[in-house]
Amino acid sequence: MENTKNRAERKVLSGVVKSDKMNKTRTVEISTAKKHAFYGKIIRTSKYYHAHDEGNESKVGDKVEITSTRPLSKLKRWRISKIVEKAVS
Repeated sequence: MENTKNRAERKVLSGVVKSDKMNKTRTVEISTAKKHAFYGKIIRTSKYYHAHDEGNESKVGDKVEITSTRPLSKLKRWRISKIVEKAVS
């Protein structure tokens, strides 16, 4: 039995590009909000991911969708699948 994942089973996250200073790499911030189990307070957290952007198309402030992929470098495990909304410039 083969142990591979189909492209449809890959994780997809959406966030905002925070840095475009690296060539073909973007830093994407993923923000989540969830309710505390006991106190009920909304807790907001954010996490940064390095994502591959082959054409250097996305810029700071763009809302993007990232998809998990094979390791591309030491830190890159995601790629930008589409730009959802361009930043107002």
